[in-house]
Amino acid sequence: MFDAAVIGAGVIGLTSALRLQRAGARVAMVTADPPGSTMSSVAAAVWYPTRTLAQARTLDWAKVTFDELARQAADGVPGVVMRRTRMLLRHEAATCPWWAAAVPDVRVLQAGEVRAPFTTGWAFTAPSVEMPLYLEWLQRCFTEAGGTLVRRRIDSLDQATAWAPVVVNATGLGAVALCRDAELRPVRGQLVLVTNPGLNTSVRVEDNTDGYTYVHPRSTDVVLGGTFEDDRWDTTPCEATARAILRRCTALLPELTDAQVIGHRVGLRPHRNSGVRLEVDPHARGGGRRLVHNYGHGGAGVTLAWGCADAATALALAAHG
Repeated sequence: MFDAAVIGAGVIGLTSALRLQRAGARVAMVTADPPGSTMSSVAAAVWYPTRTLAQARTLDWAKVTFDELARQAADGVPGVVMRRTRMLLRHEAATCPWWAAAVPDVRVLQAGEVRAPFTTGWAFTAPSVEMPLYLEWLQRCFTEAGGTLVRRRIDSLDQATAWAPVVVNATGLGAVALCRDAELRPVRGQLVLVTNPGLNTSVRVEDNTDGYTYVHPRSTDVVLGGTFEDDRWDTTPCEATARAILRRCTALLPELTDAQVIGHRVGLRPHRNSGVRLEVDPHARGGGRRLVHNYGHGGAGVTLAWGCADAATALALAAHG
């Protein structure tokens, strides 16, 4: 009935499904939860290769995704805008970061552009994505192009072969159970949403000893973060953590002092120490059926999504052929 089945309806599954469709495949997307209820919907979702390995393939995926999101922003895709971004550093940055080739305007901040305790940093323009709007748009594109959304929880990837000869596994943390992947683990991230006092620039600080700090303005609010808590499955917001996030972000940008808290969010990033698993499963061949894995993007799902979708589609179609 279908040429390919994508398991998972987060940003990785949706982009993979759309790329398969564009290549001419009839696609079913199998998911236990609708796209708006996936972990992707919680993401702050500003393009940045957060805690990714400095590999050639990662840079390629990041650049493809940057270019695609920039095009979508120019086309007025819901939730996608290009936003000025600053990464502030407490140490000297003699050169631009390893991912600079993906970003047209990245440059090193000069001493007069930062204040203590920061000494330098990077300035660039990057795509910013409001995930609830974007996921809804992606799903609409998929269904309007003839895609079929199957609401079902599966216990084994073998079950997916009932829908198609080619399966793309985009289950994120679901691969812990489905693939018995010992490398895959959750990295908990907590966010605080506040009213926007007029901020337009995203600001990040990675080397704050009190915790990773970022401020990401959106159309109607500001996302404040955050945390990187290894091996924690708890998705209940912690009040003490929220207070710590507010303290760090307000110290960074005093304009947030009177901002009203309007929400709390917790998401679980699917992290793998060796990076994204994007390959044809060598143990799932036979009977004309193939399995392509596309999971383990950690906190860089939005940053790598379209590049990984292209790569997964190429593997899926090559395997199908």
